Amino acid sequence: MTVPPVRAGDRVAGDKVAGDKAAGAYRTIGELARDTGLPQHILRYWETRFPQLRPLQRAGNRRYYRPEDVALVERIATMLNKDGYTIRGVQQALAGGAKTAEVRPVAVGDAVRAVRDSLADALAADSAR
Repeated sequence: MTVPPVRAGDRVAGDKVAGDKAAGAYRTIGELARDTGLPQHILRYWETRFPQLRPLQRAGNRRYYRPEDVALVERIATMLNKDGYTIRGVQQALAGGAKTAEVRPVAVGDAVRAVRDSLADALAADSAR
């Protein structure tokens, strides 16, 4: 699942998003969900897993995401959905203050190849007996 920061065609000249608030304005959870393509329940779940993600909460527990919260959500989404990180891996990367480029996830393809090769070697050794 790709996660664009804003739907294609929504950006216009200046610091506004067409039909929306200014770029620096606070966003509700519904607006953030619409802009990122992530379901609201995922955003609420991430709030429990990432202590850095703490939107303002007003009366009635209505969430307001600051621009830095929006950037963090986009970074988490990219790390999870594009870069192959696990929740735990993103937690460690964010806790260490590491940039996405500095911490590399284990390539899934390499891990699968290594397991396949070791199984093939074991099978060859077993059939040779």
